[in-house]
Amino acid sequence: MNAKAISFLVGLALVLAVQAQDQSGFISLDCGLPENSTYKEPTTKIDYISDAAYINSGESKSIKVNYKSFKQRQLRSLRSFRQETRNCYNISNIISQKKYLIRASFVYGNYDGLNKLPIFDLYFGDSLWDKVEITYLAGEVYKEIIHNPSVNRVQICLINTGTGIPFISALEFRPLPNDIYPIQFGSLSTLYRQNLGSNSIEKYRYPYDVFDRIWYAVNNDEYFIRLNTSLTINADGRNEYHPAAIVMETAITPKNSSQSINFKLESHDENTQYYIYLHFAELVKLQRKQFRGFNISHNGQYWDGPIIPDYLYPSSYYKTKPLEFPQKQHNFSFFRTENSTLPPIINALEIYFRIEISELESDQEDVDTMRKLKSTYGVIKDWQGDPCIPKAYPWNGVGCTNESIPRIISLNLSSSGLTGDISPVVSNLAALETLDLSNNGLTGKLPDSLSKLSNLKVLNLENNNLSCPIPPELLRRFNDNSLSLRVKGNPKLEAHPLSDCTEEQKGEKQKEKNKFVIPVVASVGGLLAISTIAGIVFCIARRKRKEKDKDVLEVDRSQTNKDIEGSSLKTRRRQFTYSEVVTMTNNFDQILGRGNFGAVYHGLIDDIQVAVKMLAPSAIQGHDQFKEEECICI
Repeated sequence: MNAKAISFLVGLALVLAVQAQDQSGFISLDCGLPENSTYKEPTTKIDYISDAAYINSGESKSIKVNYKSFKQRQLRSLRSFRQETRNCYNISNIISQKKYLIRASFVYGNYDGLNKLPIFDLYFGDSLWDKVEITYLAGEVYKEIIHNPSVNRVQICLINTGTGIPFISALEFRPLPNDIYPIQFGSLSTLYRQNLGSNSIEKYRYPYDVFDRIWYAVNNDEYFIRLNTSLTINADGRNEYHPAAIVMETAITPKNSSQSINFKLESHDENTQYYIYLHFAELVKLQRKQFRGFNISHNGQYWDGPIIPDYLYPSSYYKTKPLEFPQKQHNFSFFRTENSTLPPIINALEIYFRIEISELESDQEDVDTMRKLKSTYGVIKDWQGDPCIPKAYPWNGVGCTNESIPRIISLNLSSSGLTGDISPVVSNLAALETLDLSNNGLTGKLPDSLSKLSNLKVLNLENNNLSCPIPPELLRRFNDNSLSLRVKGNPKLEAHPLSDCTEEQKGEKQKEKNKFVIPVVASVGGLLAISTIAGIVFCIARRKRKEKDKDVLEVDRSQTNKDIEGSSLKTRRRQFTYSEVVTMTNNFDQILGRGNFGAVYHGLIDDIQVAVKMLAPSAIQGHDQFKEEECICI
């Protein structure tokens, strides 16, 4: 077998090895794919799943048919967000302290038939990742960052800025070795990743690139000559960046061997910090007297070199510090060394700029409490992810502090369709200053736990169906003007001045005590009625017997007796009903005293004052003795 055939077989084996690589750690979300759906993308062989488990808003849409045929499958569907200002993905199955290439993909494809190219913001945590601007109907827009999350979850939000409906086609996470793309601090956002000298306009990504980086072909035949090889570029573990072999198989070199390779980078912001990564591989088998070596300058100053590319092996050059700034323009020149017989070459380059990613998170107890409230009441709002992050776009109805660990200080759930009792869990929002629960269907009493909200200044409960009691601590703060308590539109609360709501509470407690007394009274009601009547009759009769020598009336004779005020009482022997006794004693309002038989009450019969004795079931004297007891009419 000749050497060329051996090289071909080795190359084929390497390609197959790359294609056989697993996707360990890959997270690949097809946004808008029906829930629980999965598939293997035909060209990349990447396994995609639905995004439905990571977000609870948005609508699934598809790009127009005439754009689908030349798009990878994950770019044919999308999730559109028409309803809310903020819509957030929450990815919780990543590895903390692990470096990732994170990519969001967007293809408009006139999915809504409006031919309106939207512009919207993309946030990562509390930081503006980038502005997404769709420039043409079938265009593919990719936003990438290289980031090392400090926790095992990230939040990515799409923000409606009033210039079009946000949408997203795919969201992908690709783990990277922690020692590549080093940076002093911050994260990297992709500006360019270029495949130089390619004869194709095809983009290359996985499985050609083990990290699924996307390489774009750039052709500039006016100034450069293309170099290529049919042999495989073999990293052989010597280059940790693993630039795609198919990318490294082409390169550019100046048409004139004495010329340099020059390119420039212009910046809209002179303070932008850029990082550049250059990849080289010699594609020409040099003859004995041939030599290729070159240096690199940046804005006229030496940057690196001499660079002597290895034959069929990639080498990468970069700096851990950013290019010097402030600079509006960065000029690079690749020029050959004095002893070089061949001009410089370059196979591929990557340019990133530094961005700050804030992984700020709200107080965890506040977050947990808000999720419980959402679950308890079935709140239909754009409540996803962290309630206070991004700070500029908190949850609808939520206000937060501007601290390193934000706290919730206001919660507006007015007109949110809440029903049932006020959940005591709300008292876990310890920093809360304003709570608005107005215009709902809340019922029951105010939980005592609301008194725990020591920072509460405004409590709006208007237009519900709440009732007394109001916790005494809240009333105290209302009375000393440290709390604005609004209860208008609650009939059961409006029936009492707020200061009387605690009296209602006492009444409620008394009713609880009477739950045992009432059945006992009811069971002896008949006996009490008989005893009462007997008491009145014997009281009057006894008095008359004592006043024999005076003009005294017998109970069984119907005549008139004048009291000391001149009022009269017609007496006759008769029975009284229990309700009459209740009336004459004004519902047993005034107790004159107590004896062996029970209580004696003040009463009135036709304006004559009488004493009404009640025989208690527990009386230590019997019924006969009760009849003989003297009863005095006043």
